[in-house]
Amino acid sequence: ILTDFFMVTVLKDTLEKRGALGQIKARIRAEVFNALDDQSEPRPPLSHENLLINELIREYLEYNKYKYTASVLTAEAGQPEVPLDRQFLVKELNVVEDANGKSIPLLYGIISHFLRGGKEESNQSILPKASLLSYPRQNLAKPPTERNQK
Repeated sequence: ILTDFFMVTVLKDTLEKRGALGQIKARIRAEVFNALDDQSEPRPPLSHENLLINELIREYLEYNKYKYTASVLTAEAGQPEVPLDRQFLVKELNVVEDANGKSIPLLYGIISHFLRGGKEESNQSILPKASLLSYPRQNLAKPPTERNQK
């Protein structure tokens, strides 16, 4: 029995060090949620605003490789399985982005806009160019505690 406990402990530690244990737990939660989700109870209609908000969140989750969390969001919210086209989101939200901004989720540009107090070069009430984001792309993939603070 002690050998089995030791093997389980070593396996758990190895999976944690590789970052796989969290992914396995998230996958299990997603599968349990899908199995328990009551399809017989109709969902309220998804409003246009919620559709856009959920899509911004999904884009953020997928960019950060939170794929199981994104799958739970999609299932629970009744979001379409196929993501909305980014150009559609840009148009709907009146976002102005340049070529550099297309490589990061729109949510980063929106947050950057509000962190800067909503100030723009012009007096138009549009969201910022995504390139105003102060963190370089490779920095965004790191956990918040490891990012360079500006």
